[in-house]
Amino acid sequence: MSRITIPEESELLELNLGPQHPSTHGVFRMIATLDGETIVKLKPVLGYMHRNHEKIAEEMSYIASFPYTDRLDYLCSMSNNLGLAIAIEQLAGLEASERGEYIRVIMAELTRLVNHTAVTGFLLNDMGAFGTPLLYAFREREKILDLFEAASGSRMMCNYIRPGGVRADLPEGWLDQAKAIVKAFPKFLDEFEGLLSENEIIRQRTLNVGVLPQELAINASITGPMLRATGVDYDIRKVDNYSIYDRFKYRVPMGQVGDVYDRYYVRILEMRESVSILQQALDDINDASPYISPKGKAIAKAPRTFKPPKGETYGRIESPKGELGYHLVSDGSNKPYKYHVRAPSFINLTILEDMCLGHKVADAIVILGSVDIVLGEVDR
Repeated sequence: MSRITIPEESELLELNLGPQHPSTHGVFRMIATLDGETIVKLKPVLGYMHRNHEKIAEEMSYIASFPYTDRLDYLCSMSNNLGLAIAIEQLAGLEASERGEYIRVIMAELTRLVNHTAVTGFLLNDMGAFGTPLLYAFREREKILDLFEAASGSRMMCNYIRPGGVRADLPEGWLDQAKAIVKAFPKFLDEFEGLLSENEIIRQRTLNVGVLPQELAINASITGPMLRATGVDYDIRKVDNYSIYDRFKYRVPMGQVGDVYDRYYVRILEMRESVSILQQALDDINDASPYISPKGKAIAKAPRTFKPPKGETYGRIESPKGELGYHLVSDGSNKPYKYHVRAPSFINLTILEDMCLGHKVADAIVILGSVDIVLGEVDR
C-alpha cells in the first residue's frame, strides 16, 4: 500500500470522520491522520451495523433467504435477488423460464438506473450541491420504484426474483408503463448531464482527485464502474453471458484516468447502455415463451422447498456496484451448509486509503461518495 513522506517537524492530528449517517453514507467511520489538512493516513472502521446475514441464511431454507438479500444493498434488491437465484439454479441444476429471464434482465437494468441516479445525486450532495441534483435524480428514481411496487408489492425490499424465474408475472399494463418511462429516460440524462458534466466547480472537485491506478484496481479485485473507470474492459454480463444478456447489443463504457470524474461519467454512460438493453428487452419480451404454474400466476419453475444435491457453487452477476457473488455449499438438506456473499461495496472500499492519501479532508468525503457503498452490504 502506498504511503507519503511526512516531514519530521510536522505535528500530526488524528481526526475521526463519523460515525454518523449523512456524511459517510451509513454508520461508518474514517480515522484520518492529518498534516495540516492533508491526509497522510486513513483507516476505515467497519462493523457498526453488522447483522450476521450469512449465518442467518445457513439456518433457513434457500428460498427463505431472499427477503434478507433485499437488505444487503438496499438500493438494489432486485439485483441481490438475481445473484442468489442464479447461484441456487447452478447448485440445483434448474433453468429459468424464458419469460422469467426477460423479466429478470428488465428488473436488473431498471435497478442499475435506480442505483446510478441515486449515487450521482448523493455525490453532488457530498460536494456541497444541496438539493437540485439529488432531487432531479430522485424524481426519476421514484418512477422506477413505482414499477417495482406494481410488480412486487414493495418499492425497495422487493423479494421478487426466484430460482426458475420470478415470483409472479407482471400485472396488466406494466410493460406499457415501463416502455414510457424508459423512452423518456434519455431526455432526463441529457438534462442531468448538461447541468453536471461540464460544470466548472464539479470538474475542479473531481478531475485528478482520488485517482485509482489500473494495476492497483486489478490487484485489489475492484470491480464494476470503479474498475472500468480505470480503463479495464471487464463486465460480467459480457464475460459470463449469464441469463440472456448475449441477446442484446450494448457497449461497456470505460474511463481513462480512474479519478472521481471518470467514476461519475462511467455511471452516466452505463445508464445510457442500460436504457438500450431495456428498450430491446421490452420489445422482445412478448415473443418469449411463458411458463405458467397450475395456479396461473407464478412463473418460477422451482418448488418452494427443495433439497439440492451435495456440492458447491459460486454464482455471480454484474450488480450496479460490481461483482456480486454467492458461494453456496449444499449438504443435501433444504438449507445451505455454507453461505457466503462476495459484496462489491466491501471489496471496493478496501482501497479507500490509497485514493485519499495526499488529498484534503473535504476531498475524502467526495472520494468516498464516488466509491458508491451501502453499509448493509459492507457489514453483512
